[in-house]
Amino acid sequence: MTEGAAVLDQHDVAPDDGAVVLQAVDIAKTYGVTRALKGVNFEVRRGKVTVLFGENGAGKSTLMKILSGVEKPTAGQLILDGEPINLESTNDAVERGISIIHQELNLASNLSVRDNIFIGREIRTRTGAIDYGKEREITEQLMTRLEEDIPPNTLVQDLRVGQQQVVEIARALAADARILIMDEPTSALSATEVEVLFKVIRELTSHGVAIVYISHHLEEALEIADYAVVFRDGELVATEEAANVDLGWVVRQMVGREADYDFRDEPRDFGDVALSIQGVTVAEPDTGRVVVNDVSLDVREGEIVCLYGLMGAGRTELMEALAGRDPISGGRVLLGDQDMADLNIQDRIAIGMGLVPEDRQRDGLVQMMTVGKNMSLASLLQTVKNLFIARKVERENVDRQIKDVRVKTAGQDALITSLSGGNQQKVVIGKILLTNPKVILLDEPTRGIDVGAKGEIFALLFREARKGLAVLYVTSEVGEAITASHRLIVMSKGRLIREFDPRTATRDDIMAASGEHDTHYDEGAAEPGHAAEEPELAAGAAKEPTAETAKAPAEQAAEEAAKGAPQ
Repeated sequence: MTEGAAVLDQHDVAPDDGAVVLQAVDIAKTYGVTRALKGVNFEVRRGKVTVLFGENGAGKSTLMKILSGVEKPTAGQLILDGEPINLESTNDAVERGISIIHQELNLASNLSVRDNIFIGREIRTRTGAIDYGKEREITEQLMTRLEEDIPPNTLVQDLRVGQQQVVEIARALAADARILIMDEPTSALSATEVEVLFKVIRELTSHGVAIVYISHHLEEALEIADYAVVFRDGELVATEEAANVDLGWVVRQMVGREADYDFRDEPRDFGDVALSIQGVTVAEPDTGRVVVNDVSLDVREGEIVCLYGLMGAGRTELMEALAGRDPISGGRVLLGDQDMADLNIQDRIAIGMGLVPEDRQRDGLVQMMTVGKNMSLASLLQTVKNLFIARKVERENVDRQIKDVRVKTAGQDALITSLSGGNQQKVVIGKILLTNPKVILLDEPTRGIDVGAKGEIFALLFREARKGLAVLYVTSEVGEAITASHRLIVMSKGRLIREFDPRTATRDDIMAASGEHDTHYDEGAAEPGHAAEEPELAAGAAKEPTAETAKAPAEQAAEEAAKGAPQ
């Protein structure tokens, strides 16, 4: 293989010999007075999956940025194939066969899927023109390989977050890297999509590609790992073959203790209904396709309700409609006794409803602002006195909230981009809590957050719930759905399917309910906190509804009664 080639010649190396192909020797990285990495020694092996574990801010992503040419080390040396190298840029790394899938999506939203995959490395014809036909063909092959039906000409801005993550993965695969770094590649993927990705990873390693994999989904990561490496406070503290470790070992090495968040035994002293969702239907503005179909749900003061479902179930669309971002096609939403039909996002925040969005980079943060300015943004009006913002009050509120949600930062004047993904998410949650909400909506609140921080986030939510806050959150993690809610409801194909009591629910039952079954949650079948006895079958499930064809609850009930459906 020629030096600098980006494609591994699979005939010249033993595919799974496990030889060290890339080394980081005594790597250090400082940002001002912050030491992000402290003399790290790290090895990447050919044909093996090396999984990196660690809390937010432990240094994992910083090391990966150095290995992929995004950042330069303050001290230390990289060695590739036994030779010292200096990576001048990401293009330099790609030419040497090193590609990275970033934790935060790094796509051009106004370009097509095809253009994003080949941006910076366009395929040219003999005349020098871009060969769009060939690029489209390869894009279709990549989507087939990843089992995603995404047309090459689709604009990235029209894709869900999970689909955008698939495009990121496809772009890395298109580079034919021999060392592929995956930083949180599954944070927005469904269980089925994770299985497809793991199949692709095993296919790559069987041909000699070295994989470096970072994930906060510990059990999932152990499933794919050949080697487990643990970072803590900028240092590599443990390395072991994955066959010799378990989940408990990983958590102990990460945080010095076992995972300890399980809130199933929390008090259940709920108050009045804080949020009432009554027959809500949401349709896509462009197509009229119904993505949320006749959803009814009450959340009481002090109650934490979890909506579990796979990507495309309609969870995000429901949350954004409740927050006022998207219009509802039918039904109504009440905050206490107040109908929110004519209220915009700002009005809903003012009366006590806030949303922590799924995509913190796009919807939750202003990248050019500091930690403090981001955190106070939604609650600025509360600090206005005599037409001026009381800066002292604002800073005091932010300082208190930084401590409250345990943001790891140099201070509120630090840029938001200097924080790890998990700490950025804490800022978004803290921002909403500063508005003193009565109801908080959270869409995948622990996406990209480590096991220690997850416990802190949920402890914070349960603490606020004990004060009367009503919480409705969405997750695709079965484990946290069971251990961090008072009530668990499965959503699929725009409908609420079945309700579970987390104290008695099993993973198998929850995952089965979230599958391809055409069932409909019967609101009257279970009291809050109890599993539904028998989910009701959805009428007309074989045909995807539109805003015009979706029937009102009363009409549906009449039809079902006529057909002898269970009531």
